[in-house]
Amino acid sequence: MPYKEREINKLYYSIGEVARMFDVNASLIRFWEKEFEILQPRKNKKGNRLFTQEDLENLKIIYHLVKEKGYTLQGAKEYLKSNKGTESERQKVLDSLQKLRSFLVELKEEL
Repeated sequence: MPYKEREINKLYYSIGEVARMFDVNASLIRFWEKEFEILQPRKNKKGNRLFTQEDLENLKIIYHLVKEKGYTLQGAKEYLKSNKGTESERQKVLDSLQKLRSFLVELKEEL
């Protein structure tokens, strides 16, 4: 596989990059960090938050519950405590289905 076709995954993402990914303000990401125990981004010497891929997966779950399904913060916390494993599996399936859909749409446009 040529180098340019590979998907490059970063180890750490800044809070600005994460906020752009989810199309929310950085302050909301910081607020969710305080509210949800599963979000534990690293901080460098300057105090900047560095989000890992695992943090992004947890943020996807939180975003889905709060913004898309309409859970309250307390409801989302309780749901995550009891269903963390099933929700992370569900999110992985959704991500793979979205990738498959985008591939099929791209393939259809080429025909």
